[in-house]
Amino acid sequence: MDTASLQFVLFGLIAAALSNLSRSRAWRSMVILLASLIFLAILAKSAVVLIPLAAFLLFGYGVLAMRERGWFRNWFGSAAWSIPAVIFAYVWLKKYTFLPERFFLHFPYFTLGLSYIFFRVLHLLIEASEEAGAEEKQHIGFGAYLLYTLNFTTLVSGPIQRYDEFARDQFAVQPLPLGPSVIGLQLERIIRGFFKVNVLAMLLHRMQENGLEQLMQPVSIEHKLYAATQLTIAYPFFLYANFSGYIDIVIALARLMRIRLPENFDRPFSASSFLDFWNRWHITLSMWLKTYVYNPLLMALMRRISSISLQPFLGVMCFFVTFFLIGVWHGRTSEYIVFGILQGGGVAINKLWQLWLTRILGRKAYKDLAKNAIYIAFGRGLTFGWFAFTMFWFWANWKQIGTIFSSISVVSWLVVWLAIWFGATAVLAMWEQLRAMVLTLRTPEGPAFTSRYALMVYATAMGVIALVITVVLNQPAPAIVYKAF
Repeated sequence: MDTASLQFVLFGLIAAALSNLSRSRAWRSMVILLASLIFLAILAKSAVVLIPLAAFLLFGYGVLAMRERGWFRNWFGSAAWSIPAVIFAYVWLKKYTFLPERFFLHFPYFTLGLSYIFFRVLHLLIEASEEAGAEEKQHIGFGAYLLYTLNFTTLVSGPIQRYDEFARDQFAVQPLPLGPSVIGLQLERIIRGFFKVNVLAMLLHRMQENGLEQLMQPVSIEHKLYAATQLTIAYPFFLYANFSGYIDIVIALARLMRIRLPENFDRPFSASSFLDFWNRWHITLSMWLKTYVYNPLLMALMRRISSISLQPFLGVMCFFVTFFLIGVWHGRTSEYIVFGILQGGGVAINKLWQLWLTRILGRKAYKDLAKNAIYIAFGRGLTFGWFAFTMFWFWANWKQIGTIFSSISVVSWLVVWLAIWFGATAVLAMWEQLRAMVLTLRTPEGPAFTSRYALMVYATAMGVIALVITVVLNQPAPAIVYKAF
């Protein structure tokens, strides 16, 4: 059962239906925990391969229980050791290449979803800090811990939800309302997500493969320039359709089980800067790292460096560290280190640019410039171009990257990148104008495009197309990329 297949959707709908047979908190919790364990068993296929994951979960809960009770202070001298211990356990199980090979476990074991479990466990440990006030602490039982960390809707690829948000819905005496209109909207979202993953992502994946194949052929430079452009622009859109489609499905399934999951995307290709982009792309990941890395690091540096003139640059440095860690989290090889440097560097340069323009133009003039439609359009195109360029270190290994970049000259790649920048500037600006124009068409219920009748029409069309491709034509969609993390 793949994580965005028809079988997965049916499994989620059955779990949602069963969870709604009773309004009892205990019943809903039991159904979701059982569904999560069954889902895990189906993916793993063998109990033996789950032993390291189970050990990590037990270790995390043991550390959490000791932090809640203040045992570290009495037994181990400092609670500061608990979080590094969990981080090391994660790095060890994920087999990061900077550790010696002989230290790893040398048998196949299951790590699917470990990265997202790691974020949840770390979140619980930080929030259970002994320094927190007693009124801020809450005891988390083992059952609630498993429900939160193993929830099948967020296990494989997120989104990363805070425990208090999860508990608010899961353990509510009065569960979230679930009327016909809510059910209809969630079913529409499931169809939309299924279409993104199984149709759009498949077509974009083929486009990427075709561009890569053409780039390796002995064809004219014009054909190679076109192939390089096609290869570069296809993957960001493929990744968006693949990942956001999966997120659409799980958010809708969770809502049918009366749980609100946080949104993970907010029209990222509408972003006018790289900083803005990371506020819209994989939102829960960037917000987690801003909360637990950027903010504490910035506060610590500001306490030690009191110079007013240096403080904005401390923020730049903290942005780089935060988004560098985003890149490193995605994988354990050196390609992801470069990916992290490019993400952190893009955000840091973006912030430096803002600081420089503010100093040169003045705060008011810079704000006026930032609202200028032409400035926004070129910023949107540049943001897409930079993100597309960084994606090579996300999906390819060093051998592939070397082959791709040596297929045409440096000057040719510069031409490709400029073409993508200016092309994205024009195309995305036209898309924004078209979207705004369509949304001005209104009915008494609101925008005509988002009315229940319009949703019914295009959900039906997307559903038919997706079913034809997946069932009749037997064309499987590419695997969910973020399963790898």
